[in-house]
Amino acid sequence: MPETTDANRHSQLTAERDRVLGELRALGVDRSSYDEGFADSGQVTAERGEVDALAGSLRETLLDIDSALAKLEAGTYGRCELCGEDIPEARLEAMPAAKLCISCASKRR
Repeated sequence: MPETTDANRHSQLTAERDRVLGELRALGVDRSSYDEGFADSGQVTAERGEVDALAGSLRETLLDIDSALAKLEAGTYGRCELCGEDIPEARLEAMPAAKLCISCASKRR
């Protein structure tokens, strides 16, 4: 990959990382705002479950972004983790933290 593409990709991944961290921080703030005295404790439990699920998904996304940034630094960014082939640029544009090419990703479903 050309250096300018690496710099652009790094900026894109860093911006996405900052966005995800912001969402995680916001969830931490929102979590303390549950009304423990609310009459429907089932609703509070359900809301907490939704927040926990969202936070888990955001943490996974953050790990993927950190992995992509590490690969960028190591010069291995853009290669499929299963087959070793280059991941097409269009896929990396759509999903900068993609670990797999479309072919390998479709086989894992």
